[in-house]
Amino acid sequence: MRSSRLVPVLLVLPALATVLTLFVYPLGLSVVSAFATKDAVGPTLANFAKTFELYTDDIVFTFVIVGVSTALIGAAAAAIAGYLTLGENPRAIAALKWLYRWPLFIPFIVAAQCMRTFLAKNGLMNNALDALGVIDVTNASGLLDWRGIIVTFVWKQTPFVALLIAGAMAALDRGMIEAARNLGASRLRILVEIVLPQVSGALVVGLILSFVTMLSVLSVPVMISGGAPTMITVDMAFRINSYGDYGVANALGLISYAMTGVAAWVYLRRGVAAGSEP
Repeated sequence: MRSSRLVPVLLVLPALATVLTLFVYPLGLSVVSAFATKDAVGPTLANFAKTFELYTDDIVFTFVIVGVSTALIGAAAAAIAGYLTLGENPRAIAALKWLYRWPLFIPFIVAAQCMRTFLAKNGLMNNALDALGVIDVTNASGLLDWRGIIVTFVWKQTPFVALLIAGAMAALDRGMIEAARNLGASRLRILVEIVLPQVSGALVVGLILSFVTMLSVLSVPVMISGGAPTMITVDMAFRINSYGDYGVANALGLISYAMTGVAAWVYLRRGVAAGSEP
């Protein structure tokens, strides 16, 4: 009996040790470091004071960039998944299925490098538009700034969210959709009023995961936009690499945890509200 009870514990121990070593311990160490300085005897808010003094604009910039990117990802993913579900052109659906998933397999650092080439003043986008006669490339400007960061995030994360909600849409009862079509409802109205409310759970999960992922990305803001303001991941790397200042870097990390916590709170509140409905 004792040996049979020990087997599940032994099976769980490797995973538990991994989580404690790679996640819980670093988190605890970063929290302690954020409230400690060399001169202070006990816990102090000096690191947070310095963080807000130096990087308030970057904190706001990060929240706005990630928030706008999340909203655009949601809209693009809903449009892609909606067309895959409600579209009537088999060739267009097949082409979209083949194309939209490609960014899933490309790391952020590779996506950032590709966008540097695509969005530069003399990059592929402006040269293509110049060839079409839409713009004059000599008077054009690149998008290697906050706009480029948003474009990269949206391009990279949209397939992930679209894949989640497309799967949820595929599991829906087609009877309601066909009934709405028979009553003359347009595809847009069916998508907005019938389909999306039923897959909102999957959409929220995908957007929250994307929100958290984008908050942790360093390569995109470093490679796309070298100016100020910038995202707090860049500030964290700068404080550590240039000054060895783990206190301020960890304070910035806790602020990013707080942003993530807001997203998690929204998700949990929505889940509780949905669970309480009859």
